[in-house]
Order: sequence, then C-alpha cells, then structure tokens
Amino acid sequence: DLNAFFASAERIHASEPITEVWHMAANSDIPVGIADAQVDLRDTFMTTFNTLEVMKRLGIPALAFASTSAIYGDLKGARLYEDKGPLFPISNYGAMKLASEAAISAAVEAWLKRAWIFRFPNVIGTPATHGALLDFVRKLKKTPANLDVLGDGTQQKSYLHVDELIDAMSFIRDHAPELLAYYNIGVDDDGVTVRFMAEQVVSAASPGASISYGQGNKGWVGDVPRFSYSIDKLRALGWSPKRDSVEAVKQAIRQIVEQEATN
Repeated sequence: DLNAFFASAERIHASEPITEVWHMAANSDIPVGIADAQVDLRDTFMTTFNTLEVMKRLGIPALAFASTSAIYGDLKGARLYEDKGPLFPISNYGAMKLASEAAISAAVEAWLKRAWIFRFPNVIGTPATHGALLDFVRKLKKTPANLDVLGDGTQQKSYLHVDELIDAMSFIRDHAPELLAYYNIGVDDDGVTVRFMAEQVVSAASPGASISYGQGNKGWVGDVPRFSYSIDKLRALGWSPKRDSVEAVKQAIRQIVEQEATN
C-alpha cells in the first residue's frame, strides 16, 4: 500500500533524513512470473514505481537500483553492451525491470538528482535462496544417486560471486560521473555450461551420482540459454572482477553445500 509505505518512510525521514535509497527488491523467480504476470507487475515494477513516488514526496535525491541482464532478451549469445538495442525481454521479470529502468530515467529528467542502475548478471554465493546450484544440491539431498537437470546441459552463462557484486555496486556508486549511470556488472568471460555446474555439484555433494539431462537448451519459458556481458564500461571506470566464472561457481558450490548441511 503506497500510503502506508509513505507514512512509514516519512517517520524515518523525519527522525533521520534519508539521502539515498537502495532498491534491491523484486521477484527473482522467473518461472513464477511467467505463470502469473501479476507477480512481476506487483513485486518487480510497482515496488520501483512506489519507491520513486515516496522519494519524490519526501525529496530524497538519489536512487541505486538492481536491474538485470534479462532486460536485453535473447540475443543468441551476442556480447551485451550497455548501448545494445532495441531491447526485447522474453520474461515478465525482464520486461518489468526494463520498465523500471524507464521510470527511473523519466524521474531523473523530472526531479531525481542521481540514479545508479546496476545490471546484474547471474549472481551466486550465500545465503542462497534460489538458483540452479541450490536446486542441484537440494535435489541430491533427496535423491543422492541421481541428479535430474532441466534442459540438455548446454545452457551457458557467466557467473559472478555475490561478494564481488557488492564491491562493484559500491564502486559504481562512488565513482560513476553520470547523473543516470547504468553499468553491466559481471565477468566478461564466456561463462560455464549447466553440464559443468551439475558435474561440479555432484563431485562436491554426492560423488558418484549419475546425471540425467532433459531436452532442449532452455530450462523454462523465459530462460535465456546463452548470454555474455561486456564489462568494458565498468573496466574503464576502474573496476574488474577478481574471479572468473569457473572460480565463482566452485566457491559458491562449497558455500551452498555447507549452508544446506546445516539446514
């Protein structure tokens, strides 16, 4: 409820003025948003719209926003640059994130003083709440002898560890000169396949288990089977990742296996 949101923010702002907002919240389950478009309208776009409305009423001048590679759509593995276009997302999640970016751009033109848009890659690490690695680990806890994988395993994407994501966002916040700054965050390697990830999870969580693959190179409707980020713009600003996709995946698997062992 927008009025309740405003009242709560107004109380906080009155006691300790808010100078910027970091809006990281959204529906991150793409299949759920495909099944019910209201989920992404409510949790991905309207959260952004309402945040901007409250900020405008209270005169809060700066917004940091979590966007996504899903805004680009399926460009068949072509390297994704920030000025790529036109953009045709293939999931409701991507569509509502792109709409959110548009609303932020309009706000910067009208009243918002600064905005930083972070276009997230596939982010991995702990605490893990969803994603292929967590799904694989949990499947093996239930059926230790076999891992069922959605798709044929050829899906290939780059992966960034969450520790580096946080570092990159802070760096952009402190160094980007633009009033409306938008950056791909990630690694610019060719990524790893789902097959590689499945094999690594089996090795760490249930050595000797067999792996059963599905059909086709999409795990679900709205899935982009291959994408590759350019982070030239972010490198030019002065930030580069310390780990490649292989290292990030291996570290995340160790952490997720440990997380799930205590649950």
